[in-house]
Amino acid sequence: MNNAPALIKKCLEKAGLSMDEIDIIAFSRGPGIPNCLRVGSAVARFLSLKYKKPLVPVNHCIAHIEIGKFETGCKDPVVVYLSGGNTQILAFVEGRYRVFGETIDIAVGNALDVLAREMGFPMPGGAEIEKLAKRGKWIELPYVVKGMDVSFTGILTEAIKKFREGCKPEDVAFSMQEVCFSMLTEISERALAHTGKDELLLVGGVAANKRLREMMKIMCKERGAKFYVVSSKYSSDNGVMIALSGLLAFQKGLKFEDGIDPK
Repeated sequence: MNNAPALIKKCLEKAGLSMDEIDIIAFSRGPGIPNCLRVGSAVARFLSLKYKKPLVPVNHCIAHIEIGKFETGCKDPVVVYLSGGNTQILAFVEGRYRVFGETIDIAVGNALDVLAREMGFPMPGGAEIEKLAKRGKWIELPYVVKGMDVSFTGILTEAIKKFREGCKPEDVAFSMQEVCFSMLTEISERALAHTGKDELLLVGGVAANKRLREMMKIMCKERGAKFYVVSSKYSSDNGVMIALSGLLAFQKGLKFEDGIDPK
């Protein structure tokens, strides 16, 4: 909260704008870490009331999807949303986004980060695992797909066990990526078949992984589907995706009148 005034000032200066030129105030309503959401919500409500701007709540997950659609130009994709906190296969069907598959325990980004931390790398560790994996060779790890859902805890436990038993870190990293990404590619293809859609959009922080992109791209090519991926600049959490989603929601008539939550 103490950093908010300086941050807002810096953003306005960089954009060359004043608060009078701002039309709406958008904020992430969730899901996410409660303390972070509480601070963001409080600052947004203050700005909305002080400057008499409409206040627009945004779903964090939808924001990842909207920035991906906006940047790539795809229209109606199956969405593969992978991050440190989320692993979901979604698609817009019958008037709303529906979850066709997800993790039943931890997110894939979390699993990669935990493995990286075990190996002594700083956070976020997914990028370090990706670098290691380029030099690695295959070792056996569990492959856990349950219908349209996936599980990563057992894979992570076995990967850490292999590392502690003396397996080369690059071999553990390579195998961890290959197994996890193969599982995600499998259920993504199944979602494409089930929905009949011909576009796949990869979003979220893990979307920056080049090996994941490669596997998804190959699968889409074999199916005759178009593959889209959000750029690394907008794959992790960012303010642009919240602003864009807030604008789209406001244009559809969604807002908190005068900065007050009607609930």
